[in-house]
Amino acid sequence: MKELSLHILDIIENSVRAEAIFIEFSIIEDTTKNLFIFQVKDNGKGMSSEFIQQVRNPFTTSRTTRKVGLGIPLLDDLCKMCNGVVEIESTVGVGTTLKATMEYNHIDRIPLGDMASTMVTLILSNPEINFHYTHEYNERQFVLDTKEVKNLLEGVPISELSVVQWLKEYIIENLSEIRQ
Repeated sequence: MKELSLHILDIIENSVRAEAIFIEFSIIEDTTKNLFIFQVKDNGKGMSSEFIQQVRNPFTTSRTTRKVGLGIPLLDDLCKMCNGVVEIESTVGVGTTLKATMEYNHIDRIPLGDMASTMVTLILSNPEINFHYTHEYNERQFVLDTKEVKNLLEGVPISELSVVQWLKEYIIENLSEIRQ
């Protein structure tokens, strides 16, 4: 994958497949501590401790349509290359938390990519799921909670094209603002 946003999208799609209805994810870019962290937490089916032990193996997947799962193994390799780690905690019936940490300025750390498009893709594909997205850049923070947005829309679908276009612009503007 050429961008971290694609890794994030892949991990969140795992949460969607695990039937999560609330997905919380955060990104921390701390240039002063030389850290890049993203975390995805869901209330999906969860994984057994045995499955967690095998999930870094590309031939371990819960999907029935294929026998290979590359998302977590590729992310794990990237984190290791960037002097970081992937941590996974999960409880069957409760949910899963995945945290990926790496050096911010490591030469092998790929760019973050387009988080506005990633977020819009998630909302359009899964309008029934509530996403809570927090993005921190050197202690400046942007938060988007789709449950709050849905309440403000008063019955207008969050997947309505004009709403999605506004959300994308809103995310771009706020991510740009926290980086100033």
